[in-house]
Amino acid sequence: MEKMRMKSRDLLQANVEKLAELFPGCVVETMGQNGQIVRKVDWEYLRQMLSDEVVEGGETYTFTWPGKKKAAEEVNQSISKTLRPDMKKSVSWDKTENLYIEGDNLQGLKLLQESYLNRVKVIYIDPPYNTGADFIYRDHFALREEEYAQKTGVYNAEQEKLFRNTDTNGRFHSDWCSMIYSRLLLARNLLTEDGVIFISIDDHEQENLKKICNEVFGEKNFIAQIAWERAFAPVNLKKHFSESHDFILCYAKNLSAAVSNGLPRNKESDARYANPDNDPRGPWTSGDLSVGPAVQSKVYEIMTPGGRKVLPPSGYCWRLDQATFEQYKRENRIWFGETGDNVPRIKRFLSEVKQGITPMTIWKYTDAGSSQDATKELKKLFDGKAFFDYPKPVSLIKRCLQLYTDPDCIVLDFFSGSATTAQAVMELNAEDGGHRTFIMVQCAENVKKETEAYQAGFRTICEIGEERIRRAGAAIRQKAPNVDTGFRVFYLDESNMEDVYFAAADYTQELLPLLESNVKSGRTAADLFFGCLLDWGMPLSLPYETERVDGFTVHSYNQGELMACFDENISETLVEYFAEKKPSKVIFRDDSFSDSSVKINIEERLKRKTPDTRIKVL
Repeated sequence: MEKMRMKSRDLLQANVEKLAELFPGCVVETMGQNGQIVRKVDWEYLRQMLSDEVVEGGETYTFTWPGKKKAAEEVNQSISKTLRPDMKKSVSWDKTENLYIEGDNLQGLKLLQESYLNRVKVIYIDPPYNTGADFIYRDHFALREEEYAQKTGVYNAEQEKLFRNTDTNGRFHSDWCSMIYSRLLLARNLLTEDGVIFISIDDHEQENLKKICNEVFGEKNFIAQIAWERAFAPVNLKKHFSESHDFILCYAKNLSAAVSNGLPRNKESDARYANPDNDPRGPWTSGDLSVGPAVQSKVYEIMTPGGRKVLPPSGYCWRLDQATFEQYKRENRIWFGETGDNVPRIKRFLSEVKQGITPMTIWKYTDAGSSQDATKELKKLFDGKAFFDYPKPVSLIKRCLQLYTDPDCIVLDFFSGSATTAQAVMELNAEDGGHRTFIMVQCAENVKKETEAYQAGFRTICEIGEERIRRAGAAIRQKAPNVDTGFRVFYLDESNMEDVYFAAADYTQELLPLLESNVKSGRTAADLFFGCLLDWGMPLSLPYETERVDGFTVHSYNQGELMACFDENISETLVEYFAEKKPSKVIFRDDSFSDSSVKINIEERLKRKTPDTRIKVL
């Protein structure tokens, strides 16, 4: 039987394998630190294969900062973490397909790499703006002030300070760039081929963020930089300018595959269409038939139904050649006015125009909402209290989703904050009957004691976000009872497995019997089961149920696609039950078998009766 890996996806080796497919000679085998043979890239060979001349050192255009290499290295490192289900916090656990993940989003994104690889259609994130102060995402690659000074030459070899960095502290820029860089590298893997990401940002890091996105997503996949009017009243206390905008950067994973839905047509746009002649094709508006400069073949005399002769204005011609005009006339696509003597115009039917309006890159607060609107929305949900200083309005995120989501797709926000994105997804589904699902990821940041949120009983940002989804969902269900307003809560934790599971070779034969189980105490069967889903690359949102068979608890996922039992001393009756159900995947604990001979016999029996079933053990 195969052994469950119980670690996040090894992105480094996955990338090495991709390179090996393109350039087999660039991948070599070498001895790793643990004495195992590993495959690594011969960089000099690869550089030469990508050049038509002898490669030597030289200057290149690149964007870098102290800590960038560490950030990239951190992305490729596997972690022994897991996501544990919290059914008490969840809403409609058995029915919902929405997810809320509590924990560091860098590690959360790593754990989602296999289960949601190439599956997320739209990502919206509102990362912490870098205002020159420290922020909570203190990753392993974030530099200490002394380390940054050494890397940037603030001190000389004798540790003498060379200059004072009074205007800006570059370390904060470096830390912020490393923080967002690593997360975007992981996020890109999750996007579908036609997927799109929206990132809110202000002036402090807009320039750096765009350079990072050009590197991560490719400059050719840049879609737009949107200026959102978040405020409409000036702050007179400002010395120079009162900032009234934020930016939203929009990138595609593959621009040639991405398709914009456009924005929904509004009442004002449709009001221009009427049907004065009761045309069975419905409302229409008319467009000018003349156009310049003149083309001789399109200059001809038109006789109106009232007998008036009409020519295009001097220097102009008709849009249509004479044969096409006569065809349009027969099809009742030419309008001569109610009297029949007006200059002819072309009828354009509402049913034939593009339903999605092409968006502009300036989004007014009247169309996309403002920060003030966002605060009002939170106060409405939380009895007059907002709890967040700078939330985003639901209408802003709905606007992003309307442009690129399908009715049945996954939306991800890994800086969930107040969970505006979750509310936007649910409201949009209520409006158009869609079945979009969301994945929210939020660091369990503590609420400060002096805040209204703390006084109201909230202890973490996650608790506020989850409660917002509950309250917003309840309001939405009153108008659209069929919308999925539930969510499954998972929280990031250390691995379910003891260290011996990953490093059994480090334990002597005498010590092994002392370790009664390779599973940590306090971990439930549900913990183990959902940890295995991540390991096997299955989504966390599918139907899950348990049943008792011959006194054993059987876990079934996605109508029996994956089945598991973590009890000890499993019986032949249970094995026969599994064989009858023919699941694609089966999981047991290693100590589910009394000894190795029983384990071998059960494996052989299952393989004989259901040869396509893959079997793994914890």
